[in-house]
Amino acid sequence: MNMKKLLTACGLAALAASTLLLSSEALAAEPVKAEAKKKPAAKPKAKAAAPAVPKEPDPEADEPAVMGSNVVDYDCELGNKITIYENTGDDSHIALRWKKRLHRLTRVATTTGAQRFENKLYGLIWIGIPAKGMLLDSKLNRQLANECRNAEQLKPASVEAPQSATPQT
Repeated sequence: MNMKKLLTACGLAALAASTLLLSSEALAAEPVKAEAKKKPAAKPKAKAAAPAVPKEPDPEADEPAVMGSNVVDYDCELGNKITIYENTGDDSHIALRWKKRLHRLTRVATTTGAQRFENKLYGLIWIGIPAKGMLLDSKLNRQLANECRNAEQLKPASVEAPQSATPQT
């Protein structure tokens, strides 16, 4: 039993010592905080340069001018509509209206002959082939509009009937 009392006393002593040590550290740190509050601010420090943050797109400032452009309207599946504005003097860019916003896209060379235009800031990709066009979102990796056809592409294809040979009698 003496051993039990001795161990209990040692445990209490260790607890008291650690409590005393913690409270003395807290008291020592407290005056520093109080002094910091009492000091008047001499002058505001110059703010450190903020880290470079990518610029958020501003739809109104980034919209291209479309005055004097050739306009082609596309009707897509699910009732989506796309309008493309082409400048006759600039075949390397188009303006594309999608969901009430106008985006400038830049031509990307392809090996297949398809027309491909991209806007990397917004992640838009327009791919046009003779039969249809489609709009893709490269940031979300999904289709935005598919089966887009203009008035010319909506016309039924005319198939010429082969000329029949005249029967000889």
